[in-house]
Amino acid sequence: MRYQIRHALVQYGADTILKDVNFEIHDNEKIAIVGRNGCGKTTLLKLIAGDIQMNNPDSDEECGITMAGKQEIGFLRQVNFADTEVTVEEEIKKTFAPVFACEKRMNELEEQMKTSDERQLMNEYDSLQRRMEALRGYSWRQDMEILFQRFGFALEDLKRPIGSFSGGQQTKVAFIKLLLGRPDIMLLDEPTNHLDLPTIEWLEGYLKTYDKAVVIVSHDRMFLDKVIDVTYEIEYHEMKRYVGNYTAFMKRKEEDLIKQEKDYEEQQKEIKRLTEWIEKWKNTPTKVAATRSKRMAIEHMVKIEKPRRFDTKAFHARYIPRIESYTNVIQAKNLAIGYDTVLSRVSFLLQKKERLAIIGENGKGKSTLLKTLIGELPALGGEFKFGQNVEWGYFDQQKAVLDDADPEQTVLENFWEVYPDYQREEVRSALGGFLFSGEDVMKKMGQLSGGEKVRLSLCKMLQTRPNLLILDEPTNHMDIIGKEALEKMLNEYEGTVLFVSHDRYFISRIATGILEFSKNEAKQYSLNYEDYLAQKEKEAAGMTGSGRAAGKTASNGGDPKEGAAESATTKSSTSSAGVPTLSDVFDKKTYYNPGKIRSRLQNQLEKYERLLAESEKKLADLQMMLMNPELASDYPKLMEIQNEIEAEEKNQESLLERMLETETALEEMRE
Repeated sequence: MRYQIRHALVQYGADTILKDVNFEIHDNEKIAIVGRNGCGKTTLLKLIAGDIQMNNPDSDEECGITMAGKQEIGFLRQVNFADTEVTVEEEIKKTFAPVFACEKRMNELEEQMKTSDERQLMNEYDSLQRRMEALRGYSWRQDMEILFQRFGFALEDLKRPIGSFSGGQQTKVAFIKLLLGRPDIMLLDEPTNHLDLPTIEWLEGYLKTYDKAVVIVSHDRMFLDKVIDVTYEIEYHEMKRYVGNYTAFMKRKEEDLIKQEKDYEEQQKEIKRLTEWIEKWKNTPTKVAATRSKRMAIEHMVKIEKPRRFDTKAFHARYIPRIESYTNVIQAKNLAIGYDTVLSRVSFLLQKKERLAIIGENGKGKSTLLKTLIGELPALGGEFKFGQNVEWGYFDQQKAVLDDADPEQTVLENFWEVYPDYQREEVRSALGGFLFSGEDVMKKMGQLSGGEKVRLSLCKMLQTRPNLLILDEPTNHMDIIGKEALEKMLNEYEGTVLFVSHDRYFISRIATGILEFSKNEAKQYSLNYEDYLAQKEKEAAGMTGSGRAAGKTASNGGDPKEGAAESATTKSSTSSAGVPTLSDVFDKKTYYNPGKIRSRLQNQLEKYERLLAESEKKLADLQMMLMNPELASDYPKLMEIQNEIEAEEKNQESLLERMLETETALEEMRE
């Protein structure tokens, strides 16, 4: 066990945040901390990091924190760089201070060994060499530059002052420093914020294979499902451990609740039965002993606590558009978007009641497109138009969170300022739908959390009852319950939705179509998110013919809807490894011949083994190329090799899965 907290109590003033908390970190576990906003998740991370202390009485010997030896704990805190004038490279190099100290001492020893052959010097030098290898000291610059580019930066950005970057970019730099430091226990608070989808997907793979422990606070459900081994939930100030990812935790939690409710009801029935028996016979002399026995049975019962339903309090709103739009809501043709220069050219068609998700790498123009559509930025070329009767409402999470409202203004006053004609009851009703009820409406704007500001901004925007919602990252700062409430609201919404999001789970629940930004173009897919991913896999494998394309690129000006229906129903039965799947073996219309099928499966297995051996040799060659000193400064080539390595590793995973399926089928036939 790396780390353990026993029976912790954490308070702020008179408010209890966490009570009787037990928490453990084993080996290289990947742990999620989940719960409602404000439940104490970040507080727990601060406790682990040593930023705050427990509030247990000194006499409480059962409580405490223990660690297995010295554990280096790395925490992605709120970014606050002490010196914003230093370059990014200088800031990141602070992480490698142990490497530079080791290197300096090795140089000193090399000088001493020129004039002395003392064994002690050689031993120390050997020890330092091993330490340099453990610290990845011989490849620190290569690691830094590859990781820096992974997070969407250009290498020349290393020379820029840290203060010249936005808050989100500075958070990325802090994240890069943390990953390069490779702590024994890595603490991450909302790590996917400010990251685009490709970077999030890369981070999932990195953390999953990280050989030390990671503790994550996140509301990204798909991210948690792909990374996590253990889930801790904080609810009603207490914490409970569940083995498995987020989906497994939710299933187990529901099962536990059902069982607890059943056990509680049965125990209450038994207590009632015994109590009624006691009341009936307590004054009967011949029943004195039996009465005493039953009373003792009640007293000695281990009482089952009355189960509390999940804390699912969330905003609720069902808005009907003021008027209905015509079929075509937005049509863009070769629309050039950007600030001073063109970032992308976009062609797409959005029709009534569709929910189109805009996805892709950061910096390609997703938010810029929304700002161009609403008139905040001028188009740099091409054209777009709204359909008849379209009334839009725009939500920008960044503006919502960085609201420049008077910090002394109350929520009630802030809302009333926008809708002065509303009666007090109407204001309270509207705010109540977004969890501002009772005294909450008197909260000052300066006291609101990011999630509360997002709810307030959505509430104000929806009062106009638009038939087109244009949403830029609406789920940032929302907890999982809030996201689920927004999903429900948007799925029931009778209008049209155009939204930017990096939350894949949210996209999968909402989107009826995808507008993907990549390089300098945008491509529309008339598919839901799961079918879009399947289509992308086909395209990556080079198996999609032009007649089955789900959409046409903006650059050729084609109809983005064309070919979508065919793509949605076209299925490929070939694996990403380029070999037939088991369904190929059994789906062909042949008479059932066990011997023939067994032979075919055996041949299939041998083919997989041969392909795996070839892949392993190719992977070994690529890894040797990565270590070639002649390529040490050829960063594009190194990135290309690294991408090939990752592709080959995925290929091996696919082959291994197919081998396992084939071996299982052979075993079943033998049985």
